[in-house]
Amino acid sequence: MSKRMLPVALIQHSCGADLDDNLAKTAAGIREAAAIGARLVLLQELHRSRYFCQQEDPQVFDLAEPIPGPTTELLSGLAKDLDVVIVGSLFERRAPGLYHNTAVVLDSDGRLAGRYRKMHIPDDPGYYEKFYFTPGDLGFQPVDTSVGRLGVLVCWDQWFPEAARLMALAGAEVLLYPTAIGWAQEDDAGEQARQRDAWMTVQRGHAVANGLPVLVCNRTGFEPDPANPDQGAFFWGSSFIAGPQGELLAEGPVEDACVLTAELDLSRSEAVRRMWPFLRDRRVDHYQELTRLYRDQS
Repeated sequence: MSKRMLPVALIQHSCGADLDDNLAKTAAGIREAAAIGARLVLLQELHRSRYFCQQEDPQVFDLAEPIPGPTTELLSGLAKDLDVVIVGSLFERRAPGLYHNTAVVLDSDGRLAGRYRKMHIPDDPGYYEKFYFTPGDLGFQPVDTSVGRLGVLVCWDQWFPEAARLMALAGAEVLLYPTAIGWAQEDDAGEQARQRDAWMTVQRGHAVANGLPVLVCNRTGFEPDPANPDQGAFFWGSSFIAGPQGELLAEGPVEDACVLTAELDLSRSEAVRRMWPFLRDRRVDHYQELTRLYRDQS
């Protein structure tokens, strides 16, 4: 079986109040990644701004932009100039009053190859996303690019095995997760460790269960709560790249920015699935109950 090597990179950085400065960090990271040979570059969730969902504020909708729009134009130019595929998450203004958290895929020729609109929308303290984002309506459909078929999901999607499985069943060759996740200030060291470990474990489990490499790009740094600047979220970085058996190929730091790189052998998925044929042994004739919200016992 011939190897199919794909150099990949993740751009992890902090975000401040200056949108142009955030985009400059992103662009610099993409250029650095391309200079060291990356062909596929993944950005963190909502990389253009601070994570604004800590509060519900109607004025924040002014941050949203159309797709195509200014940021996709910037990313398109970088993709074409550097001959790389770029995956990034944007705050999409689809229509007045209709907004999405949307991941765009820019192919190496600069064209918009496709998009994925975040399907699972959280609504928890510090993560009030239901106020801002309409759930996606594009389903779990991979995007074909010059480097392969990409199964793009976004942050909260990463906890749901159904999303990863549906991307795999549609022929995704890599799973990619732009992410914004961190600790609340009241979390002690033990709770912090449990949360981060669970986050990494569940996504490495998606790699194992589907025989696919997984790329996860998270932001880092403290971002204050706009309504209470003394409070906020500590984003835990820790971006990582895992192979199709869940093996860690690269892991970023908790607190620092980084351009994280690894080289994937896409042919390994075939070899792993021959050894662990989970797709072959699925009992789809007995999974009908999975379409129910819950199996009530009464």
